[in-house]
Amino acid sequence: MRIVVAGCGRVGSVLAAQLVRENHDIRVIDRDRTAGRRLPPGFPGRFHVGNGFSRSVLEEAGIGHSDALVAVTSGDYSNLVVARTAKETFRVPIVLARVHDPRHAGLYDGFGIPTVCDVTWSVNRIHQMLLHRHLVPDITFGNGETLLVRSTLPGYLAGRKLTEFEVDGEIRVVEVTRDGRSHIPHRVTTAAPQDVVTFAVAARALRRLRGFLNKELGT
Repeated sequence: MRIVVAGCGRVGSVLAAQLVRENHDIRVIDRDRTAGRRLPPGFPGRFHVGNGFSRSVLEEAGIGHSDALVAVTSGDYSNLVVARTAKETFRVPIVLARVHDPRHAGLYDGFGIPTVCDVTWSVNRIHQMLLHRHLVPDITFGNGETLLVRSTLPGYLAGRKLTEFEVDGEIRVVEVTRDGRSHIPHRVTTAAPQDVVTFAVAARALRRLRGFLNKELGT
């Protein structure tokens, strides 16, 4: 994916570093020229100096051909302007923003822009929302290391034991909803068409779970 990160503070720099390690094309924007020092040595992405809500700066960062934009500057209203510009002017498919004051979250909701508030797990949460948006957690524990995720099983998995979907220490089936009724599965319970299954999953294993469920990014 090509992802533009507006803001190179603690969250923006850590997120950018994590994404480039996964071979994504990352463009970082910050009005402070020295903010680029927060990026790791040899950072393979690009760093642009300027305001993220400037159309010319966004265009220089390749916003017109980007798959996603994340607004993580130090100001809630700046993030809102950046996010709206990306969403409404450049039609970026995925737009996310960090909110410092939870009372401002409603402003973003009105424009259909998902937000993240909690400082301690902003990077993990944004990463999940960017790359695993079909598996957005219902509940997150600790600092985002363990998640509860619900997903409708694809038809080709019908007839297989639910325990076959488990990976020791990474993925566990904890509940299944069938025909509107929820129950905790037995070891011999098999999957049925349209089952909605709740997984307890380690954040690091989301990619494995997504691949197993055949939920390709963008579908």
